[in-house]
Amino acid sequence: MLNRLLRTSWTKAMTPIAKAFLAIGLTPDVVTVVGTLGVCFGALAFYPRGEFLVGTLVITAFVFSDNVDGVMARLSGRQGVWGAFLDSTLDRVADAAIFGGLVLYFAGPGANLLQAGLALSCLILGMVVSYAKARAEGLGMTCNVGIAERADRLLAVLLATGLVGFGLPVVVLTVVLALLALASLVTVIQRMATVHAQARAAQC
Repeated sequence: MLNRLLRTSWTKAMTPIAKAFLAIGLTPDVVTVVGTLGVCFGALAFYPRGEFLVGTLVITAFVFSDNVDGVMARLSGRQGVWGAFLDSTLDRVADAAIFGGLVLYFAGPGANLLQAGLALSCLILGMVVSYAKARAEGLGMTCNVGIAERADRLLAVLLATGLVGFGLPVVVLTVVLALLALASLVTVIQRMATVHAQARAAQC
């Protein structure tokens, strides 16, 4: 949902930055890798210690590269299978680092197994959401449905985590993680239903 709403305006905003990166010799692949490493650093260096605000600021700064690399690829004519594969694969790494950092905190210093379980559920279900789409496309079907796409999940968890780091009670993050886990589960079911309908139609 958020992807579709922001794609055009966000691309326009990122275009000057993409042009600047290309002008100094950076490639889309380099930006993709550096962005993922930055997200992983922010999530795994700060979240497990409960430094939610700093971690979120670092992650947010590097999450922008997820949009910049695509704009760079279009501007430089380097769009291709490898770039798309690299971007999608490293997106999963970044997502796992964010929710994994929360799991480490709540399973350790945060000492809250409910929140640890919710963060772990978000991590697992988020991976299944992405896998369902990739597998469907690999079988020649489409699967662009769901109430909790990647951009929606990232915005929700980063906003909630940052606000908790800013001083809001941790129950805010608990509620958001629970809603994200539920929304991700619903999205998995939606995608399975969509593929099932296409598979049955193909047999008729």
